[in-house]
Amino acid sequence: MLSPTQKNNIIGDYSRHKADTGSSEVQIALFSKEIDRLTKHLKKHPKDNSSRTGLLKMVSKRKRLLDYLKKNQPRQHSKIIKKLGLKR
Repeated sequence: MLSPTQKNNIIGDYSRHKADTGSSEVQIALFSKEIDRLTKHLKKHPKDNSSRTGLLKMVSKRKRLLDYLKKNQPRQHSKIIKKLGLKR
């Protein structure tokens, strides 16, 4: 789980305005950071199936958010993909 300071840093980097905490860009960035953390965890602990299940759920949530962003705001979608370094 991300610490509150890590979350605040990510929210500050990807938010649209000062009070933005739930936009698609922020959620995608938070999911990406958590996915990276869980991926490292699973390399050390390959038999941790509950974490693997959580990882797969996060990946699918991030994919749904990216699909939504691509459909409704293609410019923001390409910007967030480049900024996070995701494959698409």
